[in-house]
Amino acid sequence: MTACQPVDGLSTATVSYTTDRTATKELERQHVDVSWLTCTARVGGAGKASTAGRSPSPSENTVATVDCRGKTRDGRAIVVKGEVTRAVNGACVRGDLRATVGGRQVFHVKGLGDCTTGPTAPVTYRPTYGGPNPTVTVTVTKTMWCKGDPTCWPSQGK
Repeated sequence: MTACQPVDGLSTATVSYTTDRTATKELERQHVDVSWLTCTARVGGAGKASTAGRSPSPSENTVATVDCRGKTRDGRAIVVKGEVTRAVNGACVRGDLRATVGGRQVFHVKGLGDCTTGPTAPVTYRPTYGGPNPTVTVTVTKTMWCKGDPTCWPSQGK
């Protein structure tokens, strides 16, 4: 799924991806050795139902509830939870976020990242769940033309 910022509201993909990315950076800045972190989001906020298939109007205060779970390299649980009111693809989130590691609060912030710079490239969210990163396989097909000889060597193709 591609994480993109809708014109008039929050995207669950954008909130999930950006919170994951910015929370991981902040945890590492706080000397937490993050093994993996996975975030999920629900647009509508606490106690507010999301209306499927409908984007909020620009006048509505859109809130996404985010819940991240992960582990440190030494096996301690990481939990990042909160409400997000703004997310810029991979660059920043704003709202109210708390992170605990092994039951101890590591941060409680109103925002993570730098919203003035924005993303440097289009962002695609591909969770790895602590596993290896995805690989890319490219298949190239070339039509070969040999004049009358089935054992001919490769020649100019089309």
